[in-house]
Amino acid sequence: MLLNMKDLLKTAYENQFAVGSYNVANSEFVRVVIEAAEEKNAPAIIQIHPNEIELLGDEFTAYVREICQRTSIPVAIHLDHGASVQDVMRAIRNGFTSVMIDASHASFEDNIAITKEVVQLAHAVNVSVEAELGTIGSNDNSSEGGADEILYTDPQDAKIFVEETGVDTLAVAIGTSHGQYKHAGKPELKLDLLQEIHQQVNIPLVLHGGSDNKDEEISQTYLHGVSKINLSTDMKNAFFQEMRSFLTENQGAYEPDVIMPSARNAAKEVVKKKMDLFNSTNHAHLYFK
Repeated sequence: MLLNMKDLLKTAYENQFAVGSYNVANSEFVRVVIEAAEEKNAPAIIQIHPNEIELLGDEFTAYVREICQRTSIPVAIHLDHGASVQDVMRAIRNGFTSVMIDASHASFEDNIAITKEVVQLAHAVNVSVEAELGTIGSNDNSSEGGADEILYTDPQDAKIFVEETGVDTLAVAIGTSHGQYKHAGKPELKLDLLQEIHQQVNIPLVLHGGSDNKDEEISQTYLHGVSKINLSTDMKNAFFQEMRSFLTENQGAYEPDVIMPSARNAAKEVVKKKMDLFNSTNHAHLYFK
């Protein structure tokens, strides 16, 4: 069942769970997400970054839409980190039901102006909009972008931003980064800051960089307004680590139907565990009341 993200996250926000938003880089990852969602009876978001769109081509969205329409699980198709109005319009024309405009590196005033323009364009065709305020960090080997230095979201700025733009959901910076953490230890999320933002903003919040964080911190975020948690690195690592191991042990293998299943299953186990962590497991029925 294909929805826009505003409708998908409204239920999550009201029932204090988060919907996982998973970056797909080919059809195998689409199957990973859909099969995990069906097995866990959990809503899900399939998101595609502009870099992944360049890899896959515009036609790939037709496949994603078809599989999303066939499943009984509530699903949205989301553009991750659109950098311009052109990125957003390309996604809308291709059939995405939700888009992100990331003007977080612009000035506060320009971020508002750009986001407001995107909201007007997207809402006219029933497509929901995510924006970002503050900056998400970036670790090595991540192609999703980010900043060298995290600029934390200011709660008062968030309130003004949401009121001025009419955006449907807001990605906030509370200490996460894209990619895998190479250094010892894991980041400390500023949960007190998240609570302050939640008090000022009455729309669902988004946590980017959902991989490789402490479970006990992640499990607190959806109690304070986070309704969407992005996941890419953990899922992709599981997939490709299993594929490397399989190919090392089976060097004569060349058929995709021999090579792919174990990698797909490894990634699916990660996604299923994340659905449990995000508290979205067994919540698909809430969308059919």
